[in-house]
Amino acid sequence: MTDAEIQDYLRENGYPEHVVREGRTGLLQRWREFVEQVERGYTLGLEDYRNDLDVRAIIALAGAEDDTVRALDQRLKNMLVACDARVWESAAGDPFWDFGYPRNAGPDLLEDLRAEGLA
Repeated sequence: MTDAEIQDYLRENGYPEHVVREGRTGLLQRWREFVEQVERGYTLGLEDYRNDLDVRAIIALAGAEDDTVRALDQRLKNMLVACDARVWESAAGDPFWDFGYPRNAGPDLLEDLRAEGLA
């Protein structure tokens, strides 16, 4: 998809205006920041983690996947443990990012995961 088509997709599907305005660039930046945050140590809770996973689902749905996204995906995969536990359902099928959680998850995320029987 072109950048304009991605923005149209986001607009037509009711995403917030700031997400529409930022388009592909914003989605990729958000995904990069999330992956970097996971690599440093994810300090937020499960609700935030799930919201961050939704960014990846939007990238897939909007057709914005490219080599940059695939490289970031691999970096995230390298950080995940318990990959048999589905922690979210951000997209149809079984996208890898919906399974597992960061091996260096902080106490808030671990507590939330345990409360839901996921860790």
